[in-house]
Amino acid sequence: MLKVALGSDHHGVEYKAQAIQRLTSLGYQIVDYGPSSSQTSSDYPDFAREVAAAVSNKTADRGVLICGSGVGMCITANKFPGVRAAVCDIVECAQLTRRHNGINVLCLSGTVWKEKDLLPVVEAFLQTDFEGGRHQVRLDKITQIEKSCDCWAGSDELH
Repeated sequence: MLKVALGSDHHGVEYKAQAIQRLTSLGYQIVDYGPSSSQTSSDYPDFAREVAAAVSNKTADRGVLICGSGVGMCITANKFPGVRAAVCDIVECAQLTRRHNGINVLCLSGTVWKEKDLLPVVEAFLQTDFEGGRHQVRLDKITQIEKSCDCWAGSDELH
């Protein structure tokens, strides 16, 4: 079974707890990178860094991140080599981005979708396989860009 790293900021603590409970009951191995309370404000980059590093270093197979919109976590996670993070809020999006883009970090909104049950989205993300084939060719191109892009090195402007 997959090892899944989870993290949130204060906006996602409750939802993260629900996801952990559900995923544990399905047999997934869970690593909770925090926080454990929504009582104080927390900075999403701190938790996104921990989860993305675990996926990048392959100490976790996949990651799930939850912040106010999901976008801040996504931006942060995508800074890590080999991490392909996306914000998804419906099952079909999670399945498609997993099959075609091989996303390995799912980002969710803990605020926008407060009333919606996003657990099926998380389950779809974890249960869907990457298709490979022509999609692998595209991921290989992304990896090459990731490894070779020095367009920002030493400059505040794109070369």
